[in-house]
Amino acid sequence: MIEFRKETPIKHDFDRIKCSFVAIDKPAGPSSHEVTAWVKKILDVKKAGHAGTLDPNVTGVLPIAIGKATKLLQALAKCDKEYVCIAKFDRQPDNIEQYFKEFTGKFYQTPPKESAVKKRMRVRRIYELRILEKEDTRVLFYVKCQHGTYIRTLCSDIGEVMGNPCKMEELRRIRAGPFDEKDCCTLHELKDFGPERCLLPPEKGVSHLKRMIVSNNAVSAVCHGANLAKAGVVAIDENIEKGEMIALMTVSNELIGLGKALKSTNEIVESKKGFVCSPISIIMPKDIYPKKWKHG
Repeated sequence: MIEFRKETPIKHDFDRIKCSFVAIDKPAGPSSHEVTAWVKKILDVKKAGHAGTLDPNVTGVLPIAIGKATKLLQALAKCDKEYVCIAKFDRQPDNIEQYFKEFTGKFYQTPPKESAVKKRMRVRRIYELRILEKEDTRVLFYVKCQHGTYIRTLCSDIGEVMGNPCKMEELRRIRAGPFDEKDCCTLHELKDFGPERCLLPPEKGVSHLKRMIVSNNAVSAVCHGANLAKAGVVAIDENIEKGEMIALMTVSNELIGLGKALKSTNEIVESKKGFVCSPISIIMPKDIYPKKWKHG
């Protein structure tokens, strides 16, 4: 973090149920849309949306945004995912470690017929593919992959290359971007314990993004849709690239919303004036911080 100056934090209390996340440990059976609908009913909220659809029979981490936090779902759309999977081969596999190495890195993949996206070839990346346990024709493995990677297709492709047909038997997602199993609650827990124990602040949903800290005097202008000038920046993260989506934060580490960097970190450091960020989605109410700007 590169600091330009220091300011005194101003802390505010918000009604978190109007803008928050809940990470549901999705059970096998219902669709992601059904789980989201149940969350809306349990919390008695009008608006909710999920990030990263899981097939009905797949379990694990399903982040759900509540209220204004739905504006932040775009920040989760391209997050990496982590899974554990049980794959079943037709016969006991040999030298499977060697084939797993071949599928680590960039590879071509066509979405399965069950998916809702277009069935066209695309490039995806596997960051890590590791065997956890083997038993007869079944293999338990861990995979960390780029968003949009279909594990069902991955199992089928590995089996095809090995000449030993393979299918996905069970799948569990253990991480989706900044959310992992430790953040999760079940639908029963959400109903029994309520929002106090299960809801997560909106800052959790953008914790993977680089940040730009906004001056107390500039927060109101940004909340009203104004571009952020260099004079309104207190600090920035290193290695921000021009055009990158970033999190706009207050000095008190409260999330204002999402922004698009108009300059890189180096350009911002070297510049003396000019706009450095434009707002994309703002979740902070307009009247929280005092208005320090004038029209015209």
